[in-house]
Amino acid sequence: MLEVADVFRRHGAAYRARCGARLWPVQLRAMRDIAACRTAYFGGHLKQCDHCGRQVYAYHSCRNRHCPKCHGHQTDRWLAQQQARLLPCPYFLLTFTLPAELRPLALANQKQVYGLLMRSAAAALQKLAWDPRYLGGRLGCLAVLHTWTRAMLYHPHVHMLVTGGALSADRNLWLPLKHPNYLVPGEALALIFRAKFCAALHRAGLLAKAPPQVWKKNWVVDCKPAGSGRQVLNYLARYIFRVAISNSRLELLDNDQVTFRYRDNRTQQLHHLTLTGAEFIRRFLLHVLPPGCAKVRYYGLYSPACRPQLELARTQLDLAAADLPDAPLPAPLTPAAPARCPHCQLGQLLVRTVLPPQREPP
Repeated sequence: MLEVADVFRRHGAAYRARCGARLWPVQLRAMRDIAACRTAYFGGHLKQCDHCGRQVYAYHSCRNRHCPKCHGHQTDRWLAQQQARLLPCPYFLLTFTLPAELRPLALANQKQVYGLLMRSAAAALQKLAWDPRYLGGRLGCLAVLHTWTRAMLYHPHVHMLVTGGALSADRNLWLPLKHPNYLVPGEALALIFRAKFCAALHRAGLLAKAPPQVWKKNWVVDCKPAGSGRQVLNYLARYIFRVAISNSRLELLDNDQVTFRYRDNRTQQLHHLTLTGAEFIRRFLLHVLPPGCAKVRYYGLYSPACRPQLELARTQLDLAAADLPDAPLPAPLTPAAPARCPHCQLGQLLVRTVLPPQREPP
């Protein structure tokens, strides 16, 4: 199967020669790691079949947070943990989008602006949730940062999985939705979100770099019912430990061009996009996060400081009354069995030798 690593191996050297002076160390590291993932660069193991005796080399993964081949088991563990924390109540998926006028500012100050974006969205939502006209209590919120469209263009936004209900201020009562399929007013939420983000930029000393007209336009906040929340978690988990594009969407690497497919979010039509190798790498690197930038954050009842309140909320909910259509609980994770021999399909591959990393340039 064609991989992002193949694009980096074929076009990475030329891209670094042309643009390397403008790349951040974390971007150069991502290019190197992804290109060398599961090669001798990172070392590995020599395995031998206990039936036919054939030997197989198994190289280590790079473990880079942006690699599309790594973190499969880590993703499964995160998903299982989050599904276990879900409360037996309705959920909503909210999406807070940063206006196009602010994207240059965000790209130039990623770690700072991404944090402000997530905190401002959570604060705006909780402000409305405290209003007794809507809920009157503390929500639970899981926030995940995305910076891409399906065509890998730069488009910072935050997805939030939010409880459809709240814990009262005295912590003695679970407050359900006042109206089915309605959480808070979207227009009011967008206004508060815009105001809080503006104030956050001012405190951070970045407000002067924002174009003034952005504070006069309407901002976009989308809110949709999400059932029990499990399907949304499945979607979010796909990109918790990687970015922008999966290897399965790549279709062709021909000379200087890369072709991949994506589905239009509005029309749901399937499109095929062909880019030069350099443009593909440029778009991919737009979404490489700076060191220490948290992609997932927890607010309200889901914050680490509110774990006792989360359990209080759980006790307030009637588990027997939950009747939400969605996917069943996932099967518990089981330890991986030894790999089967790809040659005879009868024996198991057992480790014979540990291969040290070569640490040569990929």
